[in-house]
Amino acid sequence: MDFLNPDLQRYAEMHTHPESALLKRLDRDTNLKALYPKMISGHLQGRILSMISHMIRPQRILEVGTFTGYSAICLAEGLAPGGKVITIDKNRELTDMVEEYLSAADIRSQVEVILGNALDVLPTLQDPFDLVFLDADKANYSKYFDLIIDLVTPGGYILADNVLWYGKVLNAEVKDNNDKETLAIREFNKRVHEDSRVENVLLPVRDGLMILRKL
Repeated sequence: MDFLNPDLQRYAEMHTHPESALLKRLDRDTNLKALYPKMISGHLQGRILSMISHMIRPQRILEVGTFTGYSAICLAEGLAPGGKVITIDKNRELTDMVEEYLSAADIRSQVEVILGNALDVLPTLQDPFDLVFLDADKANYSKYFDLIIDLVTPGGYILADNVLWYGKVLNAEVKDNNDKETLAIREFNKRVHEDSRVENVLLPVRDGLMILRKL
């Protein structure tokens, strides 16, 4: 998942504002208790999410893919006064951990956790969002984008994680680089790059972070 030389990665983290003690504990608990702990945003990407949120000062944030709550906590750090995060996930097994850490971060009242399939939940949402973080199953990224784009305020942002997908977006002639998830990520990257409703930049951070601004 990490494309940088490990020493450069450590250097970048050493020169990035530290994560809080709570987030460090959540990272540790995720590695101990959750399957696929690398799905967590972690220190560097978490600080990027927090920084972007602070820049935008969003009133409403939508997150598709809660996992253990690390990214939701980071995004909530930049909320405008009275702001709200809505986060969606279908994994019931992690609900207790999410609730524990949202409460420990003292943001439980600011975060609405919706347990369910995002493809079913997103069509029920009506109020606009200033910032969206997409970090759910990769096979449905394009479907999520289609459901999300009209919910984003003009000038609002969509952040999509894992858009380099372990580097497998390259070398399509390699058989192992043509699984369902890789094909879906390639399709998503191409679609948003060609979509006149947004402008985009793909950052080679961790496993790739796409930033989209709705025009």
